[in-house]
Amino acid sequence: MNWYLGNYWYLFLLLLLPLLAFFLIRYLKWKKNKREIFADSQFHENLFEKRSGFTKFFPALYLLGTLFLIFSIIDLLSGSEEIKSNQRLNNVIFMLDVSNSMNAEDINPSRLTEAKNLMIQTMQKMKNDKVGIVIFAGQATSIMPLTTDYNSAETYISGIETNSMQIQGTDFLNGIKTAVQKFKNISKDARKVVLLSDGEDNEGNDAATIKLANREGIMITSVGVGTDEGAPVPEYVFGQLMGYKSDINGQTVISKRQTEALKKMAQSTGGSYIDGNNINEAPDRIIDALSKKQGTSETLVKSQNANHYYQYFLAVSIFFFFLIYIFNPKRDFNL
Repeated sequence: MNWYLGNYWYLFLLLLLPLLAFFLIRYLKWKKNKREIFADSQFHENLFEKRSGFTKFFPALYLLGTLFLIFSIIDLLSGSEEIKSNQRLNNVIFMLDVSNSMNAEDINPSRLTEAKNLMIQTMQKMKNDKVGIVIFAGQATSIMPLTTDYNSAETYISGIETNSMQIQGTDFLNGIKTAVQKFKNISKDARKVVLLSDGEDNEGNDAATIKLANREGIMITSVGVGTDEGAPVPEYVFGQLMGYKSDINGQTVISKRQTEALKKMAQSTGGSYIDGNNINEAPDRIIDALSKKQGTSETLVKSQNANHYYQYFLAVSIFFFFLIYIFNPKRDFNL
């Protein structure tokens, strides 16, 4: 525990010491001059009461008593302490796939809606962890910095759509690169990514993604959304269903959940793969996975409810003034 004086403006109270010293010196000179005017110095011993040798120390005692009195006032007004606390917490970036295949409706109402609900329900079970959001498709971007403001996070999540990303595709590597930038000032033992996707990897960058994640100390918890049977991918224009995605032969494309890349990224970075189709169980499983390795964050708090020491300073001040009182029989300013 480190004690400090808090608001240093209170230290100007110490200017009272030279002011007091000035008046003491002026008083002593005035008193000496009065004696000289009253009688010559050779008669002083007979005319004036002989002072105790201890009275020579009275000016110093007055100054010391005042000094410790000022210290007690400063501590009482602004004393505080710095408290270092170590908290076990995670810094979690939810990396959400917003490629067009996430519009598939094999999970009611859609894969994207399921993934967004998983994010919200997982955050509702968090306590002190910081969370951020990165969305990705053929490119990636961060839409929310790391924060503990979970209510704001829900607002960001509700506005995510597949058309939030102009360049389509599924590039896990770009998503992790964006997450790395957000983790720049975070210790490597507290970097976690929750990857929510149907696993369709159009770029084949899962190996590069794993290599970058391991180099940056990122643990990936992957959450697969969608069914193995799959479903057509609806195409919307201004919110209106215009049809379903088809291949070059005009055949309707059936998008299926691909879990191989998702499982590989999780296992290779010390994380876990979670089936995201069960909305009732998946959030708890995500929380359990994030709890595997929690980082430690040291927080410095300046507490205004600090332990005060004014009583000790005040006791010393009273002691000095008590000495003056005891050795001053006339109980006056006899210096």
